[in-house]
Amino acid sequence: MSTLIDLRRRIKSVQNSRQITQAMKTVSTAKFRKAQRAVLESRPFWHLFPELMDRLAYWASAGAHPLLLRREEKRIEVVVITSDKGLAGAYNSNLLARADAFIGGKEKTASVRLVLVGKKAAAYFRRHPHPIDRAFGDRTDRLTREELRGLAEFLMREYAFQRIDAVYIVTNEFKSILAPRIMVHTVLPIEPRPGTEASATWRPDWEPGDARLAAFILPLYVEGQIHHAFHESQAAEQAARMMAMDNATKNAEELIDDLVLQLNKIRQAGITKELLEIMTAVEALKQNA
Repeated sequence: MSTLIDLRRRIKSVQNSRQITQAMKTVSTAKFRKAQRAVLESRPFWHLFPELMDRLAYWASAGAHPLLLRREEKRIEVVVITSDKGLAGAYNSNLLARADAFIGGKEKTASVRLVLVGKKAAAYFRRHPHPIDRAFGDRTDRLTREELRGLAEFLMREYAFQRIDAVYIVTNEFKSILAPRIMVHTVLPIEPRPGTEASATWRPDWEPGDARLAAFILPLYVEGQIHHAFHESQAAEQAARMMAMDNATKNAEELIDDLVLQLNKIRQAGITKELLEIMTAVEALKQNA
């Protein structure tokens, strides 16, 4: 009898877990649709902006803006964006492993400073020796545009004052619901990529001048890249959590089916045993009579 009681308690516990995972999947689905819509609407702007900056860096004269100056990488800033919460499969672990490998490769030739977004990143890199300039470890899913703009201004100020020589971002980019893509890209310095010369054969007539134009558009570009990485990370996180909760719900349902089958087998075995005992007792009474 104790075995039946234990099985019923375990079935009830798994059913409660299934209800929780179903609720979390529903919440993640709603958040994912909102984040996906924001990402897909802004991607054309985010993806065409770097091409424009490549041409601007190629066309502009040397010294047109401090963000266009390229230096040897002796001090770099790495921005790592993770989530605050777990229950998202390998979303955070894969990203942190990639960031750790990237930092390990860079620290051989340069000193590394960190900007951390998300509790998982803050907890992971707390044990590392690299100095942390800024950390956003609470309610990062509700970071405002002003806070992201402040982060972009901080990075630009550090680069312009030559306190750092490069800025990199490590984040998850939303690729599909099944799996995100870990993205490591350079925000600063802004320099033309190979092949820009072929697509920028003509020189523009600057109005009101390359320096004034660069001073206006380059801060917008850096801020846009910060927003790009943040919103891509949000969409990828919700997609990963939605899939993880869906798999957890399916596993709970399979476990419940197995436990119910096991419970029924034990009950049937108990009923069969009782029937055999009754039949044995009846046969014994007949023989004694």
